[in-house]
Amino acid sequence: MFSRPATLDDALVVLSDADTVVLSGGTDFYPQRLNQMTVGRSPEHVVDISALGELRGIAETGGGWRIGAATTWSDLATADLPSSFDGLRCAARQVGGTQIQNVGTIAGNLCTASPAADGVPALLTLDAVVELQSLTGSRTVALDEFITGYRSTALRHGELVTAITIPDAFRSESLDTRTSGVRSGDSTDADSSVYSSFVKLGSRAYLVISIAMVAALIVLDGETITRARIAVGACSPVATRLPALEAALVGARIEEAALDSAVRSVALDLLAPIDDVRATGEYRRLVVPRLIVDALLACRTPVAMRTQVAMPTGGTATGGTATAGTGLRR
Repeated sequence: MFSRPATLDDALVVLSDADTVVLSGGTDFYPQRLNQMTVGRSPEHVVDISALGELRGIAETGGGWRIGAATTWSDLATADLPSSFDGLRCAARQVGGTQIQNVGTIAGNLCTASPAADGVPALLTLDAVVELQSLTGSRTVALDEFITGYRSTALRHGELVTAITIPDAFRSESLDTRTSGVRSGDSTDADSSVYSSFVKLGSRAYLVISIAMVAALIVLDGETITRARIAVGACSPVATRLPALEAALVGARIEEAALDSAVRSVALDLLAPIDDVRATGEYRRLVVPRLIVDALLACRTPVAMRTQVAMPTGGTATGGTATAGTGLRR
């Protein structure tokens, strides 16, 4: 069965029925459904929300930003957003290819809940919050609580993601002081002192699922990091921030040797990389520190000059000794 409601209220009525599935951009929906059909699973009631224009768009609010659930990656990549969003905009340019970016949506990326979802690490550094709505009301869930595991979310029956909200990352009260080594009351006066980036390791430059990826958001006082947020994806069932590393980076200068020392001083125990067709878990664990340093250094590079995807050099990511393939090139 297929429905294409014309209003949000109509969509919520349809979603209240049993066994419904939401279709938005469809870039992951169709491959998943093809796999299900090959094992004999009957298709669900498909609810196409592409006609709901109110779910698309980016707007500044009194306390930050609101990104509609149906906003596409192309919308994000070309949006006029503050520097704290540079990492998210870079990630938007690395989701598949241009055709996928033109139709794939930010909420779809979250609801798919893949460990390699490109948008999740950058959104974690921005303290993203997921807005949900159903016939019975609305609620919000922090992104780090919304994705609960591999291909699993906190969505309840009848709920629809309507937006992702981002608190103002330029004021100290909006930056998470619990996990970043930040003193309450610190302030960030200038937009120019906030930098963010996203780097992705893949087997080729485009149309590739990540081997590992890192998003970084930092605040600088001159050349010294005063606040940091680091999130790593494709190295655990759910992309995760690294609070111990964020604290260790405070006080480090934004130069390669100092950053490398700070990164390697912390055990990245929150990561749990696995072996799969793209790389071994050992390889992922070895390259992540290098990717983190690259992401931090990339924060100072203008977005238009950043290269797309890092690729392994020398050796292999999937066989042999992992140390043979830890060199990266762009």
